[in-house]
Amino acid sequence: MTKPIHECLINKKTSTKPIWFMRQAGRYLPEFRKIRKLNPNFIKLCLNNNLCSKITLQPLKRFNLSAAIIFSDILMVPYGLGQEVNFIKGKGPKLSEFNLKKFINNNRNDFTKKLNPVYEAIKKTRKKLSKEKSLISFTGAPWTLIVYMMGLRQDKKNLNLEKIKNNNFDKDLILEKLNEYLCIHIENQLEAGADVVQIFDSWAGLIPEGELNSYCYKPNLKIVEFCKKIGLPVICFPKGINKKYKEFLNIVKPDGLNIDYDIDPVWAKENLNNVCLQGGMDPKILFEDEKKIFFEVDKYLDIFNNSPYIFNLGHGLLPETNPEVLAKVIKRVNSYK
Repeated sequence: MTKPIHECLINKKTSTKPIWFMRQAGRYLPEFRKIRKLNPNFIKLCLNNNLCSKITLQPLKRFNLSAAIIFSDILMVPYGLGQEVNFIKGKGPKLSEFNLKKFINNNRNDFTKKLNPVYEAIKKTRKKLSKEKSLISFTGAPWTLIVYMMGLRQDKKNLNLEKIKNNNFDKDLILEKLNEYLCIHIENQLEAGADVVQIFDSWAGLIPEGELNSYCYKPNLKIVEFCKKIGLPVICFPKGINKKYKEFLNIVKPDGLNIDYDIDPVWAKENLNNVCLQGGMDPKILFEDEKKIFFEVDKYLDIFNNSPYIFNLGHGLLPETNPEVLAKVIKRVNSYK
């Protein structure tokens, strides 16, 4: 049986509209909050393969979704490369000081061993997941990982770029090593049972002017080419680059491209061709009344009616999302003709 998401990504099928959500396994679900309360250390939770598999499958027990996305975090890669990762309540992730020598002295075996619980969670999830459902793995893009690893993040909308402007910052070496380990991580996830991967470039919109090619296009292209080489469908999400999406698509050529909520879907339909588009709707729409929600859902479905399109959002589900509202949205999408 061909999975609906694969039909869209690979065969560019237009008659089906698969659906899944970023952060569908997470904070808005009471059953997740129950587990999280008993497991306050987030990294330890991500290393508990039994709980990760259980959390991954929670939304599939509630909703008729086309895919599961493994419960993990993009910062598992820096963790695997030897950085300490802590999550500070109200402030987000904080990593230990970046050490270039330690970073370049990593090896594949140690990295894979540290992240083995992630791969075990994928194996367990695949065994329990229905055959017609895709199992999505993911990773951060090199630039987005650099933001966290180098401590460039000031707040949700601003970066301190002084460190990467320093003459001692070996951009090419760091990007090369990151790409190497991201490809190892992706291949390990594929071998464990994942059959789609999404690349999150969450900070792409704040790349310094004139550096998009170096920090975004080229690194994403290398990962996409690797995914195609190993036969793994790949979705890219270069959040915040606005109409540079067109340039990104022409250079990187992923199987799927997630658009964010700042992108006009009509513009996307007209300008982003020969790709399966995904997402776009603002997660905050789910806080509106039912009439407004359904209007927005139908708008995206109608615009992409004759195009390969996976229904998702322009960002992850917010913690305040009502699961009952989400259930109605899923039913609406699944009944769309």
